[in-house]
Amino acid sequence: MAAVGETAPETEARKLAEDARDRVRFEEEALELADQVYRVARRLVSSREEAEDLMQETYARAFRSWRSFQPGTNLRAWLLRILTNLNIDRGRRVQRAPDMQPLEEGDYFLYNKLEESTQAPNPDEERVIERLSQDDAVSALSAVPHDFRDAIVLVDIGDFSYNDAAQILDIPVGTVMSRLHRGRRILKRELAERALVDGDDIE
Repeated sequence: MAAVGETAPETEARKLAEDARDRVRFEEEALELADQVYRVARRLVSSREEAEDLMQETYARAFRSWRSFQPGTNLRAWLLRILTNLNIDRGRRVQRAPDMQPLEEGDYFLYNKLEESTQAPNPDEERVIERLSQDDAVSALSAVPHDFRDAIVLVDIGDFSYNDAAQILDIPVGTVMSRLHRGRRILKRELAERALVDGDDIE
């Protein structure tokens, strides 16, 4: 309600000034997280150029939708939800192979059985993985199917909890765990294959 003696134009001007101040504050706080947003974007896509484009698109959408952010909540998670949704939309535009379909909770039994059959550690595999470069790791991660990669990036790289990752991806916690489980297995295989190739090249 307007203060006593305050005219309608003055009230409107005050509201506009407050609105502008709130938006500037939001943009400043969002931009302070740019490095973190970029690091996650870089893990989701295969090149720096794609990561920069994805981050720019994320901030453009965030600035357009800034009013929908609830002050006091997790701005980092809010930005990464936008980033992830944009990347999901991007992935849907690309023809996906059958093995890129998402896993659901019912897949637990199968993957647990698979895990039991591969419990024994492989020292040779672990040794060659240590020789991998950052580029090798990024390349291996980009080969992981889209849905699984998102879970790995958020939980293993972004240090989000399962609950936070579930909220960002808008899926059940059990699905996050299932995708993470399968994604880690695929990533480990990709890393091992690249390390072995690099070792052959060195010889």
